[in-house]
Amino acid sequence: MPSISAALARSRRRLPALAALALPLLVQPAVAQRAADALTIGVAAPATSVDPHFFNAAPNAQLAAHVFSRLVERDARVQLQPGLAESWRAVEPTVWEFRLRPGVKWHDGRDFTADDVAFSLSRAGNVPNSPGGYGSFLRMISKVEVVDPLTIRLHTRQPHSLLPTEMGYIAIVSRHAGEGASTEDYNSGRAAIGTGPYRLVSHSANDRTELARNEAYFGGREPWSRVTLRFLGNDAARSAAVLAGDVDLIDQVPSADLARLRRDPRVGVFEIQGLRLIFLQADFSREGSPPGVTDNEGRPLEANPFKDQRIRRALSIAINREALAERVMEGAAQPAGQWLPPGVYSHNPDVPVPAFDPEAARRLLAEAGFPNGFRLTLHSPNDRYPNDAKTAQAIAQMWSRIGIRTEVAALPWTSFSARAARQEFAIRLTGWGSTTGEASYLLANVLGTYDAAARRGASNAGRYSNPALDALTDRATATIDAQEREVLLRQAVRLATDEVALVPLFHLVNSWAARRGLRYEPRMDERTLAMGLRRAE
Repeated sequence: MPSISAALARSRRRLPALAALALPLLVQPAVAQRAADALTIGVAAPATSVDPHFFNAAPNAQLAAHVFSRLVERDARVQLQPGLAESWRAVEPTVWEFRLRPGVKWHDGRDFTADDVAFSLSRAGNVPNSPGGYGSFLRMISKVEVVDPLTIRLHTRQPHSLLPTEMGYIAIVSRHAGEGASTEDYNSGRAAIGTGPYRLVSHSANDRTELARNEAYFGGREPWSRVTLRFLGNDAARSAAVLAGDVDLIDQVPSADLARLRRDPRVGVFEIQGLRLIFLQADFSREGSPPGVTDNEGRPLEANPFKDQRIRRALSIAINREALAERVMEGAAQPAGQWLPPGVYSHNPDVPVPAFDPEAARRLLAEAGFPNGFRLTLHSPNDRYPNDAKTAQAIAQMWSRIGIRTEVAALPWTSFSARAARQEFAIRLTGWGSTTGEASYLLANVLGTYDAAARRGASNAGRYSNPALDALTDRATATIDAQEREVLLRQAVRLATDEVALVPLFHLVNSWAARRGLRYEPRMDERTLAMGLRRAE
């Protein structure tokens, strides 16, 4: 079988799914002990909450996708599909009308109506203590108009072509269960009443979530009566579990195990080029020295070094991205110079992957007043992205070679994400999946100037701000013509790259492994869904 990197190189513009066919083998005893229509899925990253509006993070969104529905859904190639809305159209340049699906029931048997949509849109941007919510998807909505029980109109502040796409991210919750409910009420199950294909049975943080089939699901009855999402953060344990038949499917197949699992007849491996960028984000929130940044004697610096573009560029070109992709990620990633992979709408072909140039990095440091470098701490999760802490360690070694003595602090995702949202880190390794399939999603959320009232920059933990970039983003999203919009988005990609607003590292190749007899539809948005797993024909 050709290598994944070779296959991706031949077909980047089409981004096809690549699947390894499972070979026959007797079912393992652990599988035989489970009900034939029950699934156990081993996930690499835990959901931090059942509340679908609490935190815009992939593990939370994939759990929510089982329990809750959206007006608009996305398929494995992030193309829009009808969800709770059967259809949508712009009735005026600033008014979108959504016609809702009749006969939909909540898990408790009550009727779904447009009033639930209005409640959800009001709640989604206002969840207390959210470390990064969904407000940016709602920032253009000026008015929500309930026309009748099955029709809702969303008025926007200006023409906004991306509104249907953005509605694909807002889980619709019931007013009768959710009004006055806290995030903990969702975690306990009291308020977790959805219209999705599965009902919540129980949720145990950092352990497992139990789901039961929704027999009345409007999208059709799922083949699996019970689904367990089991947190298996250890890479070796995840691979061992699917090989032993203890679980039916795992995500984030460890790069060290990919070649072996592709050859193993007990499993099938399913892969696709993903939309997630792994990158570095520096702190722009302080004028003075950020925490964990000192001179070589351990004294805080007089000014924040990350405010100097020369420092940011030095950090970027001191990184050997090819080495990260080939050695650390073992071929399960592609080096990146921007946040969208080639072949995706609004990827800018004129923005290359930065060349590895440690000598030029040293010169830039000297020009910026640091001929002998300085010291810093790089924070990273250790259980969220494939090889996250390992990648951080490799970067620390590269930076230390140019005189920036770097230590790595790797934390569990739940702690890391909460602290990052409070600007406690000088610079951090993190990831962002542009699952809208275009550039404005990251521009509005990660690089947009943080403004809670305007619902911009919800995931901008570094507090980078460039009003010119904000204006260009707004201009692009207000442009209805797709070609004209792409020109503007490519300009924004170039502007952010020239500013070194973030330091791109690589794009992940998404991978799953399923036990013999099952086939998973790999997703560009990397979500692991029981709805995508079927018996092999």
